[in-house]
Amino acid sequence: MSKINITPLADRVLVDPLPAETKTASGLFIPDSAQEKQLKGTVVAAGKGKKDEPLTVKVGDTVLYGQYAGSELKLDGNKYLMMREDDIMAII
Repeated sequence: MSKINITPLADRVLVDPLPAETKTASGLFIPDSAQEKQLKGTVVAAGKGKKDEPLTVKVGDTVLYGQYAGSELKLDGNKYLMMREDDIMAII
């Protein structure tokens, strides 16, 4: 993975979403039209937090986020999500 040349401000984080599942647990392949958007990803960049609230997540954490969380951002041909730490529901 190439170095990301972006630094989020305040409590924002840049997340690399994981690809959609293409196969079920039992081994059946899921067609493209039926694949659901994955709601987890890896933090690739993080801000410093707010003045009184440091960030809980750090670079490299795998996180769960809401379905409509963040703004899509395209950098170096890859799609990322820029979101506030409040949009992250859990660290896996």
